[in-house]
Amino acid sequence: MTDVVDSDELVRRIQRGRAWALREERAWRERSETLRAAEPDGARDAAVRALAYRAVIGVLDEILTPGRHPDDDVTARSDGTAGRPD
Repeated sequence: MTDVVDSDELVRRIQRGRAWALREERAWRERSETLRAAEPDGARDAAVRALAYRAVIGVLDEILTPGRHPDDDVTARSDGTAGRPD
């Protein structure tokens, strides 16, 4: 981690990380679907892991393209602060 990288390399690394997280999220979601009937606990674990990767993807999306992604749980106020919907 002592290598100095330029901004283009940093963006490429973030994009590779995002692509990897997308593949993992899909794999865990598919695993959850296949385990749902036979192994509910395993399906739940796989679904949680898929959600974790979805969160990582959301963070990386915000780094790569700030402000272009809708917030699911938070609404933006006109003053630029965030508030929770009731």
